[in-house]
Amino acid sequence: MAPATPGAPVASNGVAIAGFAFSPSTLTVSKGTTVTWVNEDRAPHTVTGAGGLNSPVLRGGDSYSFTFHSAGTFSYGCDIHSFMHGTVVVK
Repeated sequence: MAPATPGAPVASNGVAIAGFAFSPSTLTVSKGTTVTWVNEDRAPHTVTGAGGLNSPVLRGGDSYSFTFHSAGTFSYGCDIHSFMHGTVVVK
């Protein structure tokens, strides 16, 4: 996947990483959906958490995609910035 352009709109099944926050902080998707996180900050971030979420370090413009194959609530955060948290709810 090509790097995203900073400030580009994030798809409905996507999460923007901007201003040291995940937006939206909670995303609800259907089972089988691929969610893509796009780092719109200049600072590096990660997407790490429940259910196998484990991105590499994402530099500005980098993206990470993960397909949710089972229903549940998946919490995640940034390993670099412990105050950053998000949730994906899979129905």
